[in-house]
Amino acid sequence: MGQSTSHSHPPTLALHVLRVTPSSPASETSIEPLFDFVVGFEGDSLQHNHTIDASALEKIVEQHEGRTLNLLVWNSKSKDTRVVPITPSRAWSSPKSPLQNIQDDNSGLQPSLLGLSMRMCGPELSGDNVWHVMDVLEGSPAESAGLVPYGDWIVGWSGGVLSAENDFYDLVEAHIDKPLRLYVYSYDFDTIREAVVVPNHHWGGEGLLGCVFGFGLLHRIPAQPADRQPGSIPPELSEPLDEYEEHELFVPADVGHRELKTPQTAQQEYFISHKRHPSSETETENHIHERETGVHTPTPHSHARPSFLSGQPRSMLSPTPTRAASASFMNGDSTSHS
Repeated sequence: MGQSTSHSHPPTLALHVLRVTPSSPASETSIEPLFDFVVGFEGDSLQHNHTIDASALEKIVEQHEGRTLNLLVWNSKSKDTRVVPITPSRAWSSPKSPLQNIQDDNSGLQPSLLGLSMRMCGPELSGDNVWHVMDVLEGSPAESAGLVPYGDWIVGWSGGVLSAENDFYDLVEAHIDKPLRLYVYSYDFDTIREAVVVPNHHWGGEGLLGCVFGFGLLHRIPAQPADRQPGSIPPELSEPLDEYEEHELFVPADVGHRELKTPQTAQQEYFISHKRHPSSETETENHIHERETGVHTPTPHSHARPSFLSGQPRSMLSPTPTRAASASFMNGDSTSHS
């Protein structure tokens, strides 16, 4: 990872790392694109003028081909300079076919020794031009691109970095209905990823992206803890599983002997139990008198039997007037529409 050396003031000029080529010598180091700046090499007098000589660094890199070179790299997040060992080599970019070898000879271009794309700039204000993702609307192009509210920052795009607030909005308008590849920094995982978004007007909501951004002093990227490793899982997402105790579900011992009643069975038992059930003491005396004398004595008000004895709903025999409910509650509609 490299040894860190603290510097209170950022360098005046440095080589801003824009891209790290996969499988290159730089990809095997801790160099982080968009946040790291190459300010010199070990043994260089960085503290004299806080600037870097790009031509001198290029010669040093060529002299160390196949040998370890300690680069001095300043990080805009941690605000400190660390030593990054790297071994310059062209073997990683060797041609895979004879045709490619002929094309490289004709072009006269030499393969990169480090696999870094850099530009000379002042790193002091590099952390100012970032766009904080504040809100993402459902079904929007921003949601399709996987942007995370409050946890993501737009730090650049495939064409480089952005130097002013309106540069990002102009870039979005220039890519209407076209894929736009953005560099997104995740604070939760301390990594940079690529997100492809397609700005458009027909996704069903407001704006081209359906996303709210914050820009300025209050929306800069906060510093990470000193012991945090880039790409590591956040502590709140890596809680041990032992703290969740397993509780066995209590099941009664005779649950297997109980007969579960279906709604149809319960309804049949309900009607059977009520068909022969006397409704009053008078009806009981009449049944006893009928068995003894053989003469049927009618029960008072026998014509007004409960509705459930005839198998018809009570409301159908004697409807009860009810107050009409509001249409908005009956239909489930809301009084306000978005």
